[in-house]
Amino acid sequence: MADLRTTYMGIELKNPIILGASSLVEDPIVIQKIERAGVAAIVYRSLFEEQIHLEQIQLQDQLGEYDERNAEMLHMFPQVKHGGAKEHLFKLEKLISKVSIPVFASLNATYEESWEEYALALEKTGIAGLELNFYDVAVDGAIPGSEIEEKQLRILSKIKNILKIPVSVKLSPFYANPLNLIGRMDQAGADGIVLFNRFFQPEINIETEEFFFPFDLTHPKDYQLSLRYAGLLYGNIKADICTGRGISDGSDMIKMLLAGANAVQVVSAIYRNKASHITSMIDMLDEWMDVRGYKTIDDFKGRLSMKNSKDPYAYKRAQYVDILMKSTEILKKYPMV
Repeated sequence: MADLRTTYMGIELKNPIILGASSLVEDPIVIQKIERAGVAAIVYRSLFEEQIHLEQIQLQDQLGEYDERNAEMLHMFPQVKHGGAKEHLFKLEKLISKVSIPVFASLNATYEESWEEYALALEKTGIAGLELNFYDVAVDGAIPGSEIEEKQLRILSKIKNILKIPVSVKLSPFYANPLNLIGRMDQAGADGIVLFNRFFQPEINIETEEFFFPFDLTHPKDYQLSLRYAGLLYGNIKADICTGRGISDGSDMIKMLLAGANAVQVVSAIYRNKASHITSMIDMLDEWMDVRGYKTIDDFKGRLSMKNSKDPYAYKRAQYVDILMKSTEILKKYPMV
């Protein structure tokens, strides 16, 4: 049997499979199955400061619904305040105590001071590391991209200075030059880079002429952008590389490792195929390594990265031009007549 151990954020994992941030952590029975199936680590669902603010507003609206319906009554209910992040922290701490594998927290705050406050609170739960989830959809065209990048770099630097645990950053691909930003975050001390965030997009119902927000799982081949950037980053940054967004099976995981990833985050594949799918992915990696004589993941990790690839155009624009020159090939696969 091959040695499947790898590192993420400098922490040794028994294999490259990490359960990404999701609602799967809410059910203790599901988590038990996932751990038994062999997952190497868990990212707890993200703590979103905006969600806490929304819940606080909703609570005040509910408590104040019947206020002043009687001239002698100021408040129908006693003065009750929202618990803030306490419930999230309590559940996270409980999960850590129930599993024997590393648990990482995920954080998305609104204000720079809040990032620090919540990061310190999360560290106290006993997490192995913290993932800064820079999930930020730019909707104001007046804000320059450089301003967004500088803010995220400041947040990373501040949190690295106050925490004793490793810190990773989960990014979207929507930067003018993701490689440049990742390089600067690497220099700022990021212990891991997670490629990439998946934004939930609005949809329109043409019958009701209203917006709705479907909860869609990732699709096959969604991983390709993550694969490209893993291959470009390998050997050029110190931080460990973790890829996600459409890792469907063991073959997808192997591709990521060949490109240069240390680990992968999986969510949709588990929703679709249940916890046992993790075991299948591990078995496929083990068998694939044995057939090729690889003893450890380091024996082949990054073998097909840009740094090590024998094809100098695999990750470059010239590959796109080459595909265009062969564009008639698609008509053989999908004939129009």
